[in-house]
Amino acid sequence: MDEDYLDLLVDNTLANNFSGKHEVTRINDRNSVIHLPGERFDMCMLGNRFPYHIFPSIFTLNSLVSLEKSGVNAVQRNPNLALFGQGVLIGFVDTGIDYRHEAFLNADGTTHLFSIWDQTIVDGTPPSRFNFGAEYGKQEINMALRDTDPLTVVPSTDENGHGTMLAGIAAGHPNLIKDFSGVAPDAELVVVKLAPAKRYNRRIFGIDDTVLCYPESNIFMGIEYIMSVAQRLNRPVVICLGLGSSQGDHDGNDALAVYLNILSTTPRVAVCVSAGNEANSRRHYQGELEVGQASSEFELRVGSSDKNFSMQIWQKSPSRLAMQIQSPSGEWTEPIYPKFNSCVEYHYVFEPARVYLNNIMMEEETGDQLILIRFQNAESGIWNIRVIAIDNLYSHFDAWLPSGNLISEETFFLESDPYVTVTAPGNARNPLTVTAYNQNSDSILITSSRGYTSSGVVTPDIAAPGFELTCPVPNNIYGSVTGTGAAAAHSAGIAAMLMEWAVVRGNYATISGRDISRLLIRGATRWDTMIYPNPIWGYGVADILGTLKSLT
Repeated sequence: MDEDYLDLLVDNTLANNFSGKHEVTRINDRNSVIHLPGERFDMCMLGNRFPYHIFPSIFTLNSLVSLEKSGVNAVQRNPNLALFGQGVLIGFVDTGIDYRHEAFLNADGTTHLFSIWDQTIVDGTPPSRFNFGAEYGKQEINMALRDTDPLTVVPSTDENGHGTMLAGIAAGHPNLIKDFSGVAPDAELVVVKLAPAKRYNRRIFGIDDTVLCYPESNIFMGIEYIMSVAQRLNRPVVICLGLGSSQGDHDGNDALAVYLNILSTTPRVAVCVSAGNEANSRRHYQGELEVGQASSEFELRVGSSDKNFSMQIWQKSPSRLAMQIQSPSGEWTEPIYPKFNSCVEYHYVFEPARVYLNNIMMEEETGDQLILIRFQNAESGIWNIRVIAIDNLYSHFDAWLPSGNLISEETFFLESDPYVTVTAPGNARNPLTVTAYNQNSDSILITSSRGYTSSGVVTPDIAAPGFELTCPVPNNIYGSVTGTGAAAAHSAGIAAMLMEWAVVRGNYATISGRDISRLLIRGATRWDTMIYPNPIWGYGVADILGTLKSLT
């Protein structure tokens, strides 16, 4: 939790290669976090000393009648099915939960949660495998609920409300007066409240200290905690991620996506991921250079409130690109050519802006070329980016700006493209990646990120209800939430129903998350007017009744 350290996410085989003062937190058999003292920080440590991929990606939140649309009520009313998620755990790695809300209480007033790991509490007892935060089990939560002031016993809260809303959509207890019910109300919850990104991890990518965002490393540890609980109880588990990041190559090669791919092939473990809400944010640009074409230019409008931010250009092999940037005053940088280890700091003469330019010939995690541009004190106005062909080869490249609230709506590409905007880890192959649609009008939400991956692999997998879903809100009230995070939570409840049918009732004891993903794809509702799969709807609309019918 110490803000005087920078966190790096590394493969365990490299953890012993770091010299100088540092601490290590082991996550699992493959990954560890290296904690470097802040006095070793500088902006060009990315490139000069350390590769891009070990700096944890920064994630933002993916959300701001539905039961009938997904076939849930029809299945639950059928006495031969009656699936409510009993015996299944649903894990959330998010902003926490208001455990005092009636939606998470049993009829006798006891909690419907198995445990909470609050990564932000500094004076509690952490889980056995970790050395920070505080863990609260069912017994402690029930003690708190009996106390006149529950927060003196279990001081974990959800200041944002995002985690409370998503957990309620997946597994909240019904409230007929409020016309509310979670999809799988008998499932038990395991909740991780994420600690936000540290100041040095923010600074390396130009993120303001006031913005709510989370590092990839803390998400890793949260998932590991949920898995440890499921393994200890020997129960099936569904993990829901309602967060996303526009960092990376958008092809499922980042560390978190690789990790979730493995988890999704593990028996009795399913993962539901939100696709993101980036389709109409104008933060993606697709460009190309034909054979014989020397260069290509595109324009970026920078808003007055976005002084510090980053931008990425990804280029797949075999072609290579050099690049230049022109400020609004008309001043160009010199051409920056690809290298293995370099960081160019450029100061503009006619304005106070500076940029840090990393033209990485081969980014280690993907093998692709990455041009990372980091702005400091950027002048508002139109910036020109020129990519220059080095080889006489066809080149297709993609540029992405940060996701969510990391920048304002005033910063965007003038010739943007809404496709290939699914956020990480939604580009992973094996988890269920879910987009959101308006269940009242059967139309896709205009904000819902679109596929495919940058190499053309199908994503998202399916669409689920995600428009103004009724949900619990902190302080024991109800509200509504819209977005792909809400759709992922809805789908996590459906996955819990399938886990109950398969594992708890013994119909398919070794079912994996990849199996559940493919079953939901098989049973999805598809309209005759469309061709499937497509980059907007994936393979269709989630329908658990259709999935069960497809097994007959």
